[in-house]
Amino acid sequence: MLSQTPPPPPLDRAKRFATRLEAADIASAVSLARAKDRPAVRALARASEIGSWQALFALSAATLAWGLVSRDRRLADAGRGMLQAGILASLVKTTVKRTVHRTRPNVLMDEGLYARGRPGTGIGPWQSFPSGHAALSVAVARAAGRAYPEFAGVASLGAAGVVAVQVVRGAHYPADVLAGALIGLAAEAVSHGASHPTPSGRGEEEPAL
Repeated sequence: MLSQTPPPPPLDRAKRFATRLEAADIASAVSLARAKDRPAVRALARASEIGSWQALFALSAATLAWGLVSRDRRLADAGRGMLQAGILASLVKTTVKRTVHRTRPNVLMDEGLYARGRPGTGIGPWQSFPSGHAALSVAVARAAGRAYPEFAGVASLGAAGVVAVQVVRGAHYPADVLAGALIGLAAEAVSHGASHPTPSGRGEEEPAL
C-alpha cells in the first residue's frame, strides 16, 4: 500500500496556525459571552437591534426622505449614502452567509455543537459568519459620518457598541464581527466611490512656455 505524501511544510504550518487561530477565536467568544443570559446583557441585545438591517434600512430611507422633503441637500445625500452603503454591505454579507456556514457561539454553549464549512444555509443559528449587524452598522455609520464629519465620532461609537454586543450576547465570534466590520468599511468606500467618481483627465495644466 502506497503511503500518502505529506503536505509541504509551509502548508502544514499554515494549517496548524489557522487551527490555533480558530481555537483562540472560539475560546474568546465563549469567555466573553459567559453572561449572555443575564437580564442586563439581554437588554443590551435588544437595544443592539438598532443595528439590524430592518432598522438601519428604515433609518436610512427616512433620512433620505426627510432630506428630500425639507430640501436639505446635505441630509438627503447622507440618507442616500447610508442606504447605498447598507444595501451593498447587506448583499455581500448575505452572499458570504449563503456560501459558508458556522454555528453561533450560543449554539456551542447551549447545545455543545460547533460546525463550519460549506455550503451556506438559511438557518439563523448556522449563520454566524460574518456578522450582518457589524457589516451594516459600520457601513451606515461611516456613510453618516462622511456626510456629517462633526458626528462621525458618535456614529462610529454607536456602531462599535452594536458590534461589541454581538459577541457579548453570544451571537457571534470575534472573527465574525471583524469580518463584518471590514465588509462594512469596504462597502461604504465602494458605494461612495461609485456615486462620487473622481473626475479624470483634470490634471494640473502645464505651464505655458
